[in-house]
Amino acid sequence: MEIKRVFAVILAGCMLMTSAACSDSTEENGGEQSGSEENTQGEETTMTSVELKEENFKELGRTYYDEGKIFCALSGTGVGFSFTGTECSVTIQGDSASSNSGSADAHARIGIYVNGERVIDDMIDHSTETYEVFKSESEETVEVKIVKLSEAPHSTYAITDISIKGKDLKPLEDKEKLIEFVGDSITCGYGVEDEDKNHHFSTKTEDFTKAYAYKTAEKLGVDYSMVSFSGYGIISGYSDGENKVEQQQVPKYYTKLGYTWSSNPEFVPSDIDWDFSRRQPDVVVINLGTNDDSYCKNIKERCEEYQNAYVDFLKVVRENNPNAVIIAALGVMGQGLCPYLEAAVNAYSEETGDKNVHYLKLDQQDQRDGLAADWHPTEKTHEKVSDKLVGEIKGIMGW
Repeated sequence: MEIKRVFAVILAGCMLMTSAACSDSTEENGGEQSGSEENTQGEETTMTSVELKEENFKELGRTYYDEGKIFCALSGTGVGFSFTGTECSVTIQGDSASSNSGSADAHARIGIYVNGERVIDDMIDHSTETYEVFKSESEETVEVKIVKLSEAPHSTYAITDISIKGKDLKPLEDKEKLIEFVGDSITCGYGVEDEDKNHHFSTKTEDFTKAYAYKTAEKLGVDYSMVSFSGYGIISGYSDGENKVEQQQVPKYYTKLGYTWSSNPEFVPSDIDWDFSRRQPDVVVINLGTNDDSYCKNIKERCEEYQNAYVDFLKVVRENNPNAVIIAALGVMGQGLCPYLEAAVNAYSEETGDKNVHYLKLDQQDQRDGLAADWHPTEKTHEKVSDKLVGEIKGIMGW
């Protein structure tokens, strides 16, 4: 896919505007370029920066606005909008990983879509990059989505400018329903574009849109939100079987914007509380236990610790999503903890009286469907998982 880049970043917002227009915008906004009502609603003949505020965009996942920027950490985060016009460009600012050539397998991956077609698929390997997203000789009405394809722990980025030559910019409409997916590498789409089990992790081969969670949302015609981190679990991250990896516990970050190792003084997602009142999910799907299993190793005391901690996590999920149906699923990459997960769901329901929580044992991946990097599911397996999950959700919800 040909990717058009513009690296004259500092001038990106002004080069295509008249000097008077640029000066007026800067003066009126205290030195910061932003679109006025005329910019976003009136017809424009020059490229104009859109004000990066929530009213102008549909939020995709746990996206964060601050200081005239839109920050994206978790898989699938981003924004969606439509406009009528002839041009659109997007400027992205990377974090510390972006300018580090030694972090090539940790750079954030971005997908930009126009009318449902991915027109930009790139790794954020410069501190700032500007993309020409759309250009037409005649005026068209188009839908644009900017989506983070890779996960939070390795890298984040910020959208710092969206410029259009056109009019009638508005957010894409929300779909009627929303599903939140809470998981690990399987949910992130780890290695889904590298079908060699002997290869290892890279954000270059990670694409959450090819994983079961996104596929499930698409098949059901609903919006999604992802909270997923490769290697993470309920009580332990991926382990050598001897030592618990306590720093990689999803419950620590579930109520936050996420977690990342890569530094950005402007955006530390683990320090920012997520506002659950922004939009409540209709369904929460949790798929956690694969990494815990590497630590539990069928040791009864450890398995029971997982079970008890899962009960506690269900209480946190319920507290923040009081009306959602919760589905606790497990089994694609191993089923050793499935009995303990089922026991956790039963124990939680008995203790709380909450019968709106369901256990789902997923089919273990079939090696005849291939194996992706580090024995992760292939897209074919993800397709099967999504079919099973769609059937479960339809059965429970009546969708």
